[in-house]
Amino acid sequence: MKIKDLLTSAAGVFMPRTCSVCGKPLDGDEKFLCRKCLMNIPRTHYEEINFNPFEQIMAGKVPIEHCASYFFYQKGDPYASILHDLKYRNMPTLGRWLSERAARDMKDSHFFDDIDVIVPVPLHYTKLASRGYNQSQYLAQGIAKATGLPVTKALKALHEHSTQTHKDAAERLKSTQGMYGASKRHVEELRGKHILIVDDVVTTGSTLLACATALKDAIPGVKISLFTLAAAQLE
Repeated sequence: MKIKDLLTSAAGVFMPRTCSVCGKPLDGDEKFLCRKCLMNIPRTHYEEINFNPFEQIMAGKVPIEHCASYFFYQKGDPYASILHDLKYRNMPTLGRWLSERAARDMKDSHFFDDIDVIVPVPLHYTKLASRGYNQSQYLAQGIAKATGLPVTKALKALHEHSTQTHKDAAERLKSTQGMYGASKRHVEELRGKHILIVDDVVTTGSTLLACATALKDAIPGVKISLFTLAAAQLE
């Protein structure tokens, strides 16, 4: 047995790995979610729906090619714990693993076929320093692994992002205006490209709207599509 496997086995004795959804111990070949919870993940199948609810909330605001999310969540739903683990419990590799799976599950929809580059929603440097990682960057890496697409940090957070949890749609929209900007050194290389902006979750779409607007305003001829790991029940 390799040293890495021995260390993993030893860690499993003292700190058992558990499913992020149901909390039950994981088998040796299970990662992050048990087979049952993974099988029952509430897929949106937005990539298969013309003018899906995600696309509807973006309609009339900024031109968007396509929008998709992998699974639904609701407050108090066991699947919402995936987002908490990803953002607040130092488990960014959960996001990379699940977004890779999402991209592979969505392969037959051809959602990623004409994408040129993946751009994660950025964190302001103060929040990045506090959290230690950008969960959207890990999501982008997972999609890149499944699709072979490059990841580029073409967006930057200009201001610190306050929590959106208790804000209504109008407040969220106002608070994110001017929040993001395009990185000047990426403008020419992305001219006329189809960019996939990636984030962990969509509720009102205000953050993604601000990111899409920043890229559209700065980069000539750019096309934008959106992907989030999770979506609030938007219907």
